[in-house]
Amino acid sequence: MLHIRHSTPHEQVAHDTCAALELLQLLWSRGQEAVPSGPISPSQLRALTVLEGQDGVNLRALGEALGSRPSSVSRLCDRLEAAGLVERLPSATSRREVEVRMSRRGRDLLAEFRAFRVREIEAVLREIAPGELAALAEGLVAFRAAAAARIGSAEAADGQERSADTA
Repeated sequence: MLHIRHSTPHEQVAHDTCAALELLQLLWSRGQEAVPSGPISPSQLRALTVLEGQDGVNLRALGEALGSRPSSVSRLCDRLEAAGLVERLPSATSRREVEVRMSRRGRDLLAEFRAFRVREIEAVLREIAPGELAALAEGLVAFRAAAAARIGSAEAADGQERSADTA
C-alpha cells in the first residue's frame, strides 16, 4: 500500500477517515445483500432513511432530500411501493400532491438492516484495544457534531446526544 505524506494533520486524518469509510461501505454493502427480507439498493435504503425522519413528505421534498430529479424519485417510489416498503397517499393539505409514507414492512426492513450493520461493526470493534476504542468513540462524537454543524442537521446532532447518553 502506498503511503503518502500529507502536509497537515487535518489532511492526514481526512485521508485516514476516507480509507476507513471505504471499508465501512464494504461492510454496509454486505448488509444490503444479507438481510433476510431481501436485497435493497443503496438508493432505496437512502429513501427509507429519509422517510423515517420525514414521514409523509411529498415527492418534491423527498427528491430534495435525496438530491435527485423528480422523475428518478417517482421511479424509485414505484419500486419501493411495489416491494411494499412505502405507501403513497393523497396529501391532507393539497389534492394535487401525494405523500409518501414508509410502510410497516419498510420500517422492519430498515431495522433489520441496521441490526446487521451493528453486528458487523461490533465484530470489527471487538478487535480494537479498550483504550483505542474509547479514543475512537470520543473522536466519533466530535466528528458527528462537527459534521452536523457543517450540514445544518439538527437530526444528526440529536442522534449524537442519544449516542452520548448511551455510552
